[in-house]
Amino acid sequence: MFSVGQTVLYGANGVCRIDEITTRRIGSHDTEYYVLKPVRSDCSAVFVPTGNEALVSRIRFVTPADEIRAILADKEITMSWIDNKNDRAEFFRSVIAGEDCRELVALVRLLYARAAAVSALGRRLHISDERILREEERMVGDEISVALGVSREEALAMIAE
Repeated sequence: MFSVGQTVLYGANGVCRIDEITTRRIGSHDTEYYVLKPVRSDCSAVFVPTGNEALVSRIRFVTPADEIRAILADKEITMSWIDNKNDRAEFFRSVIAGEDCRELVALVRLLYARAAAVSALGRRLHISDERILREEERMVGDEISVALGVSREEALAMIAE
């Protein structure tokens, strides 16, 4: 399904390049792995067994540049704030797990708007919301930066516009 040299996303590891497809012996079994190297991080490689459908299903291609531009241009991509902290956290987790670029951009925009609103009141985002925002800035920012060939900071500025 995937091949060496492709740029993909893999969960919290973000944008990765498939460096190789290799076989490793674990005990008496040979297992084939995708070796993913995070693009924007010096983290060590991530080994994903090619035969593990659950893990392989978490690998997806980077959203194409033309689709990213359309998402960024669409100011109708929004979400509504959920007041209940537990319901909000559950909703945020479902959006993140879905890994849909359009929804991730909407989530970052929502958190930017909320941060501005609470800042105007002299407050800050709840720590869990702040943590989600930083994680999503990294993930969606890296995806957009790789797809469009810009820095993460430029990508985040495009989301905020």
